[in-house]
Amino acid sequence: MELGETSYLLKMNLGLVNGLRKDDALEFRGIRYAEPPTGSLRFLPPVSADAWSGVLDATQYPNRCSQPPMAYLGETLGAPSEDCLFLNIVTPATEGKGRPVLFWIHGGAFINGSANDYDGSMLAAQGDVVVVTINYRLGLLGFLDLSTLGAEFAGSASNGIRDQILALKWVRDHIADFGGDPENVTIFGESAGGHSVMSLLASREADGLFHKAIAHSPGTTDRPPPDLIPSLETHLGVDRDKLVAVLRDASAEQLLAIQGAVPSVGVGIDGNVVTRSTNEAIIEKGVGGVPLIAGTNKDEGKFFTALYALADPDYLPPQEPIARIVTGGADPTSYIGRLKALHPTASSAEIFERIWDGLFRRAAIGGVVSSTVAGVGGWLYQFDLPSTEKFLGHDVGAGHAVEIPFTFNRFNSADPGFAVFYRASDPDVRKLSQHWSDTVIQFAKTGDPNGAGLPHWPRYDEQSRATMVLDRNSRIESDLNRVERLLWDEHKP
Repeated sequence: MELGETSYLLKMNLGLVNGLRKDDALEFRGIRYAEPPTGSLRFLPPVSADAWSGVLDATQYPNRCSQPPMAYLGETLGAPSEDCLFLNIVTPATEGKGRPVLFWIHGGAFINGSANDYDGSMLAAQGDVVVVTINYRLGLLGFLDLSTLGAEFAGSASNGIRDQILALKWVRDHIADFGGDPENVTIFGESAGGHSVMSLLASREADGLFHKAIAHSPGTTDRPPPDLIPSLETHLGVDRDKLVAVLRDASAEQLLAIQGAVPSVGVGIDGNVVTRSTNEAIIEKGVGGVPLIAGTNKDEGKFFTALYALADPDYLPPQEPIARIVTGGADPTSYIGRLKALHPTASSAEIFERIWDGLFRRAAIGGVVSSTVAGVGGWLYQFDLPSTEKFLGHDVGAGHAVEIPFTFNRFNSADPGFAVFYRASDPDVRKLSQHWSDTVIQFAKTGDPNGAGLPHWPRYDEQSRATMVLDRNSRIESDLNRVERLLWDEHKP
């Protein structure tokens, strides 16, 4: 244990668990919610973990799910492993009335990331809420569509989403032991985590397991998952009928090498777990659905050009694959051409960045419009505060992921941790961190983001298009990015 930490023994319905008392919160790390998805369980739905005998040690961070190393992340918590379906819990106390639960889904393009990277202790203490962070299978292990190779693989393209659903079921059944209210759960996540939020909204199996949703920089769930089988057959040099055996016999390290040689995984409508588009699901549920906050950062794409430059300063990926997501699968040639015409002096890198901006904004706007039409309410934000610290030597402005430390209020903690884009000593940074995190907590408690320090935030609809701009002086603006929005609409399939 570190300085200031003491042990805390909790008796829960699954058995005894030993966690940590640290500052104003109790932490329980590495609680298994599913059996190891290894051996014969590889590529199959997760299986609930059993109760345990003795005392479970929940004082150490668990494994991360198998993933390629990311040099820019520096030292990470938890060893990469296929045995990784764990969750971490932070709570102010295990006694008293049930507290709202905030259920965080990490980002990382569905190939990287971990529950261990996020510290919910500030949120738990300031809001009297319980914060849960989870791992879920990544890459080929979590999102490879093998449904054409056997009935047992139906829905395998969404196994990572199935993991998230099983973790939500675990929360429903056991979070009361940690002082949480299973009838008041808010799912929230960023990037792949935001995309996961949108996918959970579109999954009937997840209905009733959460009651509010927040999607940071989400993707759009509106197309089938990619078919990687032909690429895998070619790369491995095996026939289709032998492919499953080869993939199951491969080590986790070999699978990562295979993953790096085929097109990227992606989340989509698999027909089994995710059964329709997010917007269709929201409208279908009507007032029986959940309220939604969604939004993006002003300069999303700048993060990605900085990231690609890390590997090769002269390389920029093709624009077409990302643009095709913005156009909903339609041929993106005309869209890219019109975008270039709107910004005639923009470099190829700047056009690439704008396409990334469109990818996230189209998803966020579609979700909140549908939620307001459905009657449960949708609120749109845009994070505009430019970063003050460079990322990999680049000025990324209000780039992708810079808002996360504000969500967890790390700038008002003794240890900001991963808050690397801003100076924690800046009073405006600390103020926005407090107001935004308080707003997240307020929404989790009431289903309405108003009354926590930001200006009054109207629901987003197609008439006013009111957007909360998060900045040194936060404000409401109408129909931000109108020109780009009309361009996306023009190129819908």
